[in-house]
Amino acid sequence: MPSKSVDWLPWRSPAELRPDVNDTVPQVSYALTWRDTFARWALRWDVGRNRAAVEPGLYRVGEPGSDSPVFATANYRMTFDLVRRDLGGLDAWLLVLDTNGINVWCAAGKGTFGTRELVNRAIQSNLSAHVSHKTIIVPQLGATGVSAHEARQAGGFKVIFGPVRSADIGEFVAAGMKTTPEMRAVTFTFVERLALTPVELVGAFRGWKAIVPLALLGAGWFLGRGELSAAMQPALAYVAGTVAGGLAVPAFLPWLPGGAFSLKGAFAGALAGAAVSLALGAPPLAFAAGTLLAAAIASFVGLNFTGATPYTSPSGVEKELRRALPLQAAAVLLAGVSWVVQFFIN
Repeated sequence: MPSKSVDWLPWRSPAELRPDVNDTVPQVSYALTWRDTFARWALRWDVGRNRAAVEPGLYRVGEPGSDSPVFATANYRMTFDLVRRDLGGLDAWLLVLDTNGINVWCAAGKGTFGTRELVNRAIQSNLSAHVSHKTIIVPQLGATGVSAHEARQAGGFKVIFGPVRSADIGEFVAAGMKTTPEMRAVTFTFVERLALTPVELVGAFRGWKAIVPLALLGAGWFLGRGELSAAMQPALAYVAGTVAGGLAVPAFLPWLPGGAFSLKGAFAGALAGAAVSLALGAPPLAFAAGTLLAAAIASFVGLNFTGATPYTSPSGVEKELRRALPLQAAAVLLAGVSWVVQFFIN
């Protein structure tokens, strides 16, 4: 008898979970075209991310048979492309879950890459008509959303958690579906961190945020009485803080002082703001204002990077937000007051 604790058992909503009677399973290639490569780079720069969803369902990779392995993944375009590329040389089935166009790790945290969607998608895709087994290989980063025992109770599926990186799939299959400690290790190297910086920088200057440097330029022109260096200082301090938080914090994360991302960002931003203010020959109060503004902006932008790291928790992020936001706001206010006071001193 199925466990009553699994309250979303698929047979409770047969109308929604009727298997697809069309046995035509789309075929996808291992090879990525130049369009795929261009799309991946565009997504890195936050272009078209809201339209980066692949149609969920079952796909063929190579020439899979009834005993070929089934791999589950998210319907985020970049994830889908990398997985099918790394399945090169294998004949496999690719079960794409509907994660609203979000990658596996983030979707698992949000619950969209979860046990319910896994079981439901397998049934709706008529997986049992194509394979003679009920084993589904789930990426390790999806483990927070998928319960192996609930998948077995709900649909009789056996869940095997595969490697962290899709690049290890070939070795994983060759080893008899066994992972090594290296395959289980979650890394966050310099290159991996740097790859995440474009989307952070684009997001920091998108929409109304793009107007802020212009507004600061106008304010600086007024407070500096038309002097070019004084006019440029507030705007450049803001830009320096944004770049420090969006680029320096991810790149130099292990070496920046402090455990909190907001503190790391504040340190990087203070250095950047001080450098800009010094280069422009700002007087003492304006120098302090530029340093404070850059530190506050970098602290805020750096704090946003917590969502991209593999070792932060939602509760920890919320706690840091409650502590950091008032201090960041106070620093911005103090910077503004310092510039105004400097105006009257001049």
